[in-house]
Amino acid sequence: MRTPFLTLIAIAALQSAAPAEAQTFDPRYPVCMHVYTSGGFGGDYYDCSFASIPQCRASASGRAANCDVNPYHAFNAPPPARHSRYNRVD
Repeated sequence: MRTPFLTLIAIAALQSAAPAEAQTFDPRYPVCMHVYTSGGFGGDYYDCSFASIPQCRASASGRAANCDVNPYHAFNAPPPARHSRYNRVD
């Protein structure tokens, strides 16, 4: 009697777990807004479409949200090298 009951509990626990989702940050923008939803179970999300903290705070005003620096934005990255077939140095 104990084995079917434990099996039923294990199946119920696996079915009630929320699926994991990968969070993607847009590296083109330096500021992200973390929006908190009331649903729980991973309903929160990040909106990485802001150029500055004040711009993000204006959008977050009156919402359950917080502005954070994007950890994947390359702040001081050098510009990409320009390659041209006409500017060859021998």
